Amino acid sequence: MQSAITIIQQILTMFLYMAAGYWLFRSKLVSKEGSVGFAHTLIYLILPCAILQSFFTERTAEKVSALGISFLWGILVLMLAMAVSALLFRKRPIDNFGGAFSNAGFMGIPLITAILGQECVFYVAGMIAFLNILQWFYGQPILSGKKEKLSLWIILKNPLVIALLLGLAAFLTGLRPPALVSRCIASVSAMNGPVAMIILGFYLAQTNLRSLFGKASTYLVSAVRLLLIPLLTLLLLAVVPGVSADIKLALLMAASAPIGANVAVYAQKLGKDYVYAVETVCLSTLFSLVSLPAVILMAERVF
Repeated sequence: MQSAITIIQQILTMFLYMAAGYWLFRSKLVSKEGSVGFAHTLIYLILPCAILQSFFTERTAEKVSALGISFLWGILVLMLAMAVSALLFRKRPIDNFGGAFSNAGFMGIPLITAILGQECVFYVAGMIAFLNILQWFYGQPILSGKKEKLSLWIILKNPLVIALLLGLAAFLTGLRPPALVSRCIASVSAMNGPVAMIILGFYLAQTNLRSLFGKASTYLVSAVRLLLIPLLTLLLLAVVPGVSADIKLALLMAASAPIGANVAVYAQKLGKDYVYAVETVCLSTLFSLVSLPAVILMAERVF
């Protein structure tokens, strides 16, 4: 019951942030150009800080081992979602992106904190970091239709990759930036969920709300994101030996979250149909009120 209450509270919080963004845009306090600026701030500043902050924890032998295990299985879980989505939505780029990438940061972290404890957030740090990196290097080419050859330099100068490397270095060496800088990083990373949802509200303000429930494709991609991929992930993790139940459950929670808001952010950035992308995010988030508690309760029995 507590898991279900936590999920409902988190989703209601998301919709409150979205409502704020909706009001700001409808009141003409934020323009289309302003919404682009918000999106760039999220991608180039807030997300890197969120990734970096997740690695500011004390290093122990147990945590090093757990980090390696969670990195490995987190990547495999992401690959599974990407493969399923690519197979089903090869000719529908926004659905492909949305099915592949969950809202693991904003939905996953609070759920893990509430159900498993703050210390278990560390188990999904690598997965969330790679999810954001893959959205950039794998997701953007899906949306744009342009497959560019990536050099090592292009990868290394990406802000999300830089944040991951700096975070790993901070964790392994125990070094931390000065207290003032650390507080700034923590404050900016805390903006991740609210800003992403406010941006979604900007987009929602440009959407015909009646059309939200009138497209079969949004139901299909929501079903894949909320039911098919979580169930396949559950089956995969259920047969994995030598991995703690907490790690498995944390990864499953992140993998079972609704469609990530960044599909709309990147769709707008690339000049695609971000209004439809918003519709998929909103509908899947609404349905996750039912799907997430069901998946978590099932997992608690299996793990």
